[in-house]
Amino acid sequence: MYSFGSGNLYGVNTTANSTPVRFGALQDVSVDFSFTVKELHGTYQFALAIARGNGKISCKAKAATLNGNTLNQIFFGLSTAAGKQMVSVDESGTIPASTPWQVTAANGATFVQDLGVQNATTGLWMSKVASAPATGQYSVSALGVYTFATADANTPVRLNYTYTVAASGTKLVITNQLLGTTPLFQAAFATVFQGKNATFTFNQCTASKLTFATKLEDFVIPEFDFSCFADASNTIGTLSFDE
Repeated sequence: MYSFGSGNLYGVNTTANSTPVRFGALQDVSVDFSFTVKELHGTYQFALAIARGNGKISCKAKAATLNGNTLNQIFFGLSTAAGKQMVSVDESGTIPASTPWQVTAANGATFVQDLGVQNATTGLWMSKVASAPATGQYSVSALGVYTFATADANTPVRLNYTYTVAASGTKLVITNQLLGTTPLFQAAFATVFQGKNATFTFNQCTASKLTFATKLEDFVIPEFDFSCFADASNTIGTLSFDE
């Protein structure tokens, strides 16, 4: 049989009643089986015997779909909550001509963190201070109220900040876990070509690396590395082929 395309990859966290997840817009999957070997030599050039030592199954997958639940189930093994954090980039505003010279962020009610203010006329970034801003400076409150200097009245500005949206999305708070904490999952990979199937299942896996790389004029395709090992019954998994 032949195989063509990226196939489908699924993961299931090993905790009870975990929802299976599918890696969306899968680009490629690699499964690398490797062993260390020990060679026994005598007085001749080539080995008299070769024995296998430790074995390793290393896997790598690239999937373009970004999903908070998938990342949590397969990589972090923590807990998610409803809601999401957003970034407001270059939100336009104009410093009023009169006191109190303040601009309130459009999403001030759920304001999280200031990411800077740019003078829209000069393109220069303004300096943040705790209070009583001077020319070219600003201060900001917990509710996204930006205060500026009298001398900067009538100046157009661009606000950058993060805020939360409670109604949709998934939010994952990454906490500092004890050494040895290891989220485990089962993996299944399937591919079909010309009506023939190949299916790999691995009973116990753990992820070692998750990479997000952005590039100008290209899609973000996270890369996910994981390894497979024996479960409680000393079984690694199953390789199934139509031929």
